Amino acid sequence: MSMTFTLAPEAEEDARETGRLMFAGPVTFVKGVVAMSGLPPADRLEVCFAGRSNVGKSSLINALTGRKTLARASNTPGRTQEINYFALGESRYLVDLPGYGYAEAPVAIVAKWQALLKQYLAGRQTLRRAFVLVDARHGIKAVDAEILALLDRSAVTFQVVLTKVDKILRSEREAVIEQVKTALAKHPAAYPEIVVTSSEKGEGIETLRAIIATLE
Repeated sequence: MSMTFTLAPEAEEDARETGRLMFAGPVTFVKGVVAMSGLPPADRLEVCFAGRSNVGKSSLINALTGRKTLARASNTPGRTQEINYFALGESRYLVDLPGYGYAEAPVAIVAKWQALLKQYLAGRQTLRRAFVLVDARHGIKAVDAEILALLDRSAVTFQVVLTKVDKILRSEREAVIEQVKTALAKHPAAYPEIVVTSSEKGEGIETLRAIIATLE
């Protein structure tokens, strides 16, 4: 039986308020991790953000937390080479994963941090959901296939977040959303709701906050 994918509905008022309060509280950078041995204690639920280089991960994390410089945005693809941990109050970790795909870095370094990414996804028991960011201007590309397959194999539930929807025409949205739905139908670990966001305009940010805040 194939799964039906839909757009995530606007969160209900209670969930929105839970999300608002959680993200209005303290958010602090914990550490950048370059090996599995450096991960902080698995003492709370965590969510991670994965995506191609320059998909807008840093901008999304900054928009969610309402802090302009919490995650460092870079114009150089592949600059984030570590797993960056942020504490969201005392109940959550937000985890910023290295960008995958094209990266202006030596091949050996790229291979090292991609191996770390695979180890993390396969071995972190407290990871509740991976948010896979997809640029609305491009949809799901071949370079995303490897990470989606890895999430399937690791049995990590993942949810696609379309970024930069303000950069395309409304008439183009539908085609991109259909392309994403079709691609996701092949992935058993995919969560059936797609979140549409714009970090610049604030679209979808409340909904994503509510999803993160209400995960159990």
